[in-house]
Amino acid sequence: MMNTFMGFGRADGSVGIRNHVLIMAVDECCEGIARAIADSIDNGIVVTNYNTCMYGGNEEMINTMIHTGNNPNVAGVLVLAMGCGSIDPEIVAAPIRTTGRAAFSLVCMKQQGTRATINQGKALAQELQQAANAAPRVETPISDLVIGVKCGGSDTSSGIASNPSVGRAVDTLVDLGATAIAGELIELVGCEAILRQRAVSPEVADKLERLIHEEEARWHVDGAEVETMSIGNSVGGLTTLEEKSFGALSKTGTRPIQGVLQINHLIHEKPTQPGFYLSEATHLCGSAGMHFAALGAHLILWTTGGAGFNNPIVPVIRVSGNQYLLNEDIDIDASGIMRAEEGVESVAERIVAKVSQVAQGQQTNIEELGYSYCSLYQKDQRLETVLRFKPNC
Repeated sequence: MMNTFMGFGRADGSVGIRNHVLIMAVDECCEGIARAIADSIDNGIVVTNYNTCMYGGNEEMINTMIHTGNNPNVAGVLVLAMGCGSIDPEIVAAPIRTTGRAAFSLVCMKQQGTRATINQGKALAQELQQAANAAPRVETPISDLVIGVKCGGSDTSSGIASNPSVGRAVDTLVDLGATAIAGELIELVGCEAILRQRAVSPEVADKLERLIHEEEARWHVDGAEVETMSIGNSVGGLTTLEEKSFGALSKTGTRPIQGVLQINHLIHEKPTQPGFYLSEATHLCGSAGMHFAALGAHLILWTTGGAGFNNPIVPVIRVSGNQYLLNEDIDIDASGIMRAEEGVESVAERIVAKVSQVAQGQQTNIEELGYSYCSLYQKDQRLETVLRFKPNC
């Protein structure tokens, strides 16, 4: 493993491992415009708000878009709006500009229609692409990486092979000085006592337990049948959410928990120092990718039985231990653990090596092929009020 990578320097001092230009549609009515513009440049990626064009109650979603625009892998942003909704694109673009990134905005109704907006957008996108191409290359230590940790398509092999391997790799990366962030608090239900022992302070311990219980309450409202284990989990041999949680826990490694990062309409916390963190990144796969991007992650370690989650902003390294579901989407084959042919430590070493390679520019297996929508998740503020949850640090 190399100790450094040549990244893309940003004006705010961060360094990316990719060099994307984001075309953000703050309402779904201008997604077609966004895609036409993105297709005109090499590194264009579209992020669309499909929820609503209303601003009130959707601040969490807007915050996610802003912080995603500030991700180190992003060189510049163009924000689009149709113009008849409540979300002014400058609400997103202006905070991004404060980081030194170029961030433009266009309103279709003010541009006199779709074709005119596309033409003007293409010109601005070319300007953003040129700025991306001019980004200085900076030699950066691997210890500066921020790594998201997520599972999906979990089965019995996940808890035995892929999750423990990623957990050991996370420990190694944290020991090197990197930052790792795990999410999906709903999948840590039943693990509170173990996690409390890893918290760096009683305040962190209380916070993680409170946020786990709040997430459980959101997804298990009395009278509402909500699926928190997919049919794939059950077919794969998992029987309860608690059983799934103890398998998922192992992907978080063993290092001290520095904090629990909140994501809501008032607060968007980020790591303040290297180490391991929990976060409110959702267990919903596409939306989790956006949450990790908004938390500043450079890449994601994804453990699975056989799924192929992808995110075009933050590269996803897929790890599977299910030999019957392995395919070309999987970057790390951990199935040798299931056959007692390889140990967790050996697989973890290969994962750490892969992280180094991806940081140095090597693409993941389907980075250029497998497209995943950049879904924007937010908590329903009406439900939050009913449950009497009050955001705080």
